[in-house]
Amino acid sequence: MKATLGCRVTCLVVAGFFSATVNGHGLLAAGWDPAAADYAGNKGKTIYVSKLGDNSDGSNWHKAFHTIQAALSAVPDDKGGHQIIVRPDRYVEANLAPAKAGAAGSYNALIGDFDGSLGSGAKGWVLLDSGDPERGFKSWDWWGAFRATDKHWPTGNKTGQTFSAIVCDRWIFRNMYTAGGDGGMCWDLTDKSGNGFTVVVEDCVGVGRAFGGGVCYPVVRPTEPSTFRRCYFLALDYVGDTAAVLLGGWEKTMPSAPHAVFEDCTMVHPDNAVAMSYASHCVRARFVNCRMIVLNFTQPEMGGKSTGIICTQGHSKTGRLHVDLEDCILAGYSVLTPGDDAKAASYSIKGKAQAYVQFKQPMPKGFQRLGLWPTELFARMAPPRTPEELKAAARLAGKPKAALVKLPVTFGDAMENTPLEFGGRTLLALNYRDDTKNHTDGYKKSMYLYLRDLATGREVARFGHGHSFVSALVDGPKLHVFASEGTDRNWFQSIYHFSSTDLKTWKRELAVPLEGDEHLFNSSVCRDEAGYLMAYESDKPVTFCFKFARSRDLSKWQKLPGLVFTGEHKEYSACPVLRFFAPYYYVIYLHTATAGRKGWEPFMARSRDLTTWQLSPANPILQASAGEGVNNSDVDLFEWQGNTYLFYATGDQQTWGSVRPAMYRGSMKSFFESCFPDGQTTVEVRTRTP
Repeated sequence: MKATLGCRVTCLVVAGFFSATVNGHGLLAAGWDPAAADYAGNKGKTIYVSKLGDNSDGSNWHKAFHTIQAALSAVPDDKGGHQIIVRPDRYVEANLAPAKAGAAGSYNALIGDFDGSLGSGAKGWVLLDSGDPERGFKSWDWWGAFRATDKHWPTGNKTGQTFSAIVCDRWIFRNMYTAGGDGGMCWDLTDKSGNGFTVVVEDCVGVGRAFGGGVCYPVVRPTEPSTFRRCYFLALDYVGDTAAVLLGGWEKTMPSAPHAVFEDCTMVHPDNAVAMSYASHCVRARFVNCRMIVLNFTQPEMGGKSTGIICTQGHSKTGRLHVDLEDCILAGYSVLTPGDDAKAASYSIKGKAQAYVQFKQPMPKGFQRLGLWPTELFARMAPPRTPEELKAAARLAGKPKAALVKLPVTFGDAMENTPLEFGGRTLLALNYRDDTKNHTDGYKKSMYLYLRDLATGREVARFGHGHSFVSALVDGPKLHVFASEGTDRNWFQSIYHFSSTDLKTWKRELAVPLEGDEHLFNSSVCRDEAGYLMAYESDKPVTFCFKFARSRDLSKWQKLPGLVFTGEHKEYSACPVLRFFAPYYYVIYLHTATAGRKGWEPFMARSRDLTTWQLSPANPILQASAGEGVNNSDVDLFEWQGNTYLFYATGDQQTWGSVRPAMYRGSMKSFFESCFPDGQTTVEVRTRTP
């Protein structure tokens, strides 16, 4: 159990951490992503692709289609929310085209089972190889991963037809590796240019002759730019309209929002990392924490030429390219296209924009010139490795402990909390109670639950009077909140379930009743393969420990008898937060001070069966630092915009405390896995009691 401390929040607005991407025209994809836990859109069809299937109807792994195109052709309607799950393998296919686009609020998704967590039985890339299986690399306009042709292209349209890649509108592409043709993760609207168009591309590799990635030629959707996250783009040609990333816009004046956003991406090319397509009018793109590597460091005295890392060649009078750069690093002959063509480019800089260029080339205003070879940048030239390659490297080098970075933000007086995303907003569930009234007639009346908007700092809901120890879970269009019922003089009682779809009307029902003279406090609920699992804190048989309960509908709960987590030595094991990433359950719980340490610290454990648990060799995962007293407790976490944010309480467990966030750069799944490095010994504890 955590200290019984009042939890009135004097909230600081944290828009700088939790709404920067939205305000900077990024994409809140979770609400539209059919694979997201809090997806609220149309419940579509799931289609499977595996060469081990029987190629019948794609309804499961056994009946999986053999080709990706067969699955794309089987998308039944344009309501969105459909998913195609692909077993890692090499698929010799080109010019893919979905039967239906996605929908606003309900994107479709094409997902490779990169780590085997989706049940394919394999790990690695879904390699979409557009080459000729006998003769090798295949290239002519247009031959690539995604279909787009124009019968008027002078450079070799072999079909004599026009076809627009707009059929991929509002699709998500994840864990795909494309190669062997003209374009990788690149879409051209051809005769549908000037329409809105959005793709979300995450954790992909795009390799092509002309382009590794890009979009041409939509008009801006201000709240739905095409978004590329954690991707690698490589193009192999250097002549003409070619770049690692090619961009084209259709507006005649520069839009205020970007056509495309690139976050944590690497772009490699012989001459241009980013280029404006020849047919483009005005195009705008945003790059956050990106790496642009150009291999051309030519010698102009010998006739060498370069068109720049950011290329606007041929556009001095006909078009404009604007790039918004935030904490990016570039390398190549020159930042911009030399000569008058540079006039077609404009830019803004936030944070740092560093560039390593040929020593005679001018440095545009605001860029920081690097004088020494950027070793870490050029180490990123190769495409990302497979899971097995990463594991092998980790065994050789020793995989480090997860790097949690504490952010310089506090939420004032607070303790129990759950960060979440609901209805397109990032929220923080909290509770307030006045512990100075403990053991008085006014204690229960002082308690309530509430929600604050992380972007505005405003309270958006207050409910659950007389309850405390809040936790929350989003399930589609409904928010579920769990809390213990307080009393004036007999501590905390049973755990109740509150649910709402509008944050105004709340349904209350009993979830987990106490037994005998025990008291119940914190709880945490996660989804698993059987439905929902709850870990809940009790003061029996150990003060404190946690137990488990199951539900299929979040309404009716059944306790799992005989399972009690009491740590390694029947010790204080409080305020659990529970998550499931197959095949493991992970729990973060509070441990009292260990030898040589000064206070309460969160530990992590994992289990396949809820009976045998392994303690993380990275424990404790957090420690109180300067200004945080002796306490890092009451952990809860969520994944947002590709990173994991862990909220925790500081203080002295008696008189004061506040909630602060820490960030892990990566998914929640990778955060948990990083705390259990391969090859390191773990301590096992058991929860089964007679």
